[in-house]
Amino acid sequence: MTERGVVLFAHGARDPRWAEPFERLRAIVAARRPDAAVTLAFLETMQPDLATASRAMAARGVKRLRVVPLFFGRGGHLREDFPRQVAAARAAAPGVEFEILAAAGEDAGVAEALADFALAGLG
Repeated sequence: MTERGVVLFAHGARDPRWAEPFERLRAIVAARRPDAAVTLAFLETMQPDLATASRAMAARGVKRLRVVPLFFGRGGHLREDFPRQVAAARAAAPGVEFEILAAAGEDAGVAEALADFALAGLG
């Protein structure tokens, strides 16, 4: 049982292969922090949703949950849909303290990593 958890929150898609890079990221995060519970949740189309993932984390003993939106910007989904899902997650896991991060694409470190990726090999 762990007291800390991370939910990597992504959009979702009909094709299950779409989630493969997110599964790889989940595995990397879990390997780097074996003391934390790490899972995925999805805005739409795929399961689990944020409330279901949060309830499952609470059942595992998680008391502090960091939600990481894996979006590049704060479009309509993050401005409108995400707050509703966060409210539902809080209701589903009332004993859990939530930390909600900004969209991943708004983080300077993420932008730097993507710039490195884009420029690698140009010489």
